[in-house]
Amino acid sequence: MLTRRLELIFQTAGGGRLRIAVPDPRENLTPAEVEAAMNTIIARNVFTSRTGSATAILGARIVSRDTTDLITA
Repeated sequence: MLTRRLELIFQTAGGGRLRIAVPDPRENLTPAEVEAAMNTIIARNVFTSRTGSATAILGARIVSRDTTDLITA
């Protein structure tokens, strides 16, 4: 089974990293749409972590994972 997720990676106020994973992103998602959403997350202070709120964009990527079950119960 192939699964995909969009990972949004931010710098935090305390110098750490905040990673948000969004399962099953749209196929035709553009870099501009992702960047706009990430800027909104920063501007509205939507998420925080132990190292503070998101302050800058570090990156975004789509991660695909192919899983093959060998034994199932």
